[in-house]
Amino acid sequence: MLATTISFVGVNIIVHFIGTSIPTVQNAFVRFAWGWLFLAPAILALRHRRFPPRVWGLFGLRGVVHAIAVILWFYAMARVPMADVTAIGYLNPIVVTIGGALLLGEGFAWRRGLAIVIALIGGLIILRPGLREIEPGHIAQLGAALFFGIAYIVAKGLTRFASPGDIVAMMTVTVTLVLAPFAIAVWVPLTWAQVGWIGLTAAFATLGHYCMTRAFACAPVTVTQPVTFLQLVWASMAGWLLFGETVDPYVILGGGLIITAVSYMTWREAATRRQLTPVVPATKV
Repeated sequence: MLATTISFVGVNIIVHFIGTSIPTVQNAFVRFAWGWLFLAPAILALRHRRFPPRVWGLFGLRGVVHAIAVILWFYAMARVPMADVTAIGYLNPIVVTIGGALLLGEGFAWRRGLAIVIALIGGLIILRPGLREIEPGHIAQLGAALFFGIAYIVAKGLTRFASPGDIVAMMTVTVTLVLAPFAIAVWVPLTWAQVGWIGLTAAFATLGHYCMTRAFACAPVTVTQPVTFLQLVWASMAGWLLFGETVDPYVILGGGLIITAVSYMTWREAATRRQLTPVVPATKV
């Protein structure tokens, strides 16, 4: 999980470094086009899949929603401090929790509601409306958190019909296809260096997702989840050392509140699942 946080901050650093020199949607498109190379075996395997029309529709919906989220995230990362984007991004699980309760019937206990309120307070501490200037990049990242959360909810529904490998491969395919016409409309010539940098973001992202999957296989989510807070630490340090961005203690505090709330919800969910799982002798009654 430590390697996961470092990998994702590597993505943040490169996108922040590229900045606005490349149109946002073009930058996102090239990044996902690189993903075809890294996921080629899984993408080729899709030719043999026979999903029902409803599942293909869910793949398409997930691709559209995820593409919107990616555009908003790239826009935000190029324009506001990395720590701000990272901290606001911690709201993704909150959107997933609310959506799971409303759309998937997962329930909504008072403890979960309290955790959501604490996380939202953390978001307000980060943004501090009325006390600091809220830039378009902050609004974009809030939108990215919303749309990423919706995309994760759709992906969670897809897990009943497709393997994780197929879901990731289809995400790469559909997001690339959705971004393609918009990227072509604003296309600017790229240098080989820019293509290489964007390719490196795809490599870091792929490595991050692989490490995260390995972490989930080795330890419970309740153990791995708190480690994600280190991503905010790395992002703050990178912003300060590489880009001269001031370390904002309010962003650290707000991000800490959000990740604490998310970690608590993860722990409660795991504890509830253990309570609902019968002991071995009980399964034979």
